[in-house]
Amino acid sequence: MNEEKQSILAKVREILVDLFELDPAQIVPEARLYEDLDIDSIDAVDLLVDLKKTTNVEITPSQFKQVRTIGDVVDVFAGLSAKA
Repeated sequence: MNEEKQSILAKVREILVDLFELDPAQIVPEARLYEDLDIDSIDAVDLLVDLKKTTNVEITPSQFKQVRTIGDVVDVFAGLSAKA
């Protein structure tokens, strides 16, 4: 994982710990949002809003809809920030 993706992963971890009081050790790229972390669709929107604020990357709900794992979140934001 490159430095940019590591940075995004750290932000995702920080947001999930702050918003949902998750154990940071659970927030790994392989972790599934819904099944492993018990994040529902409303929680996912909260995550999306916070990530947009901290990364200054615009993402649409349809782009985020394909996300299933923490790694997917990192990949989507890394891809979008590269285009910015």
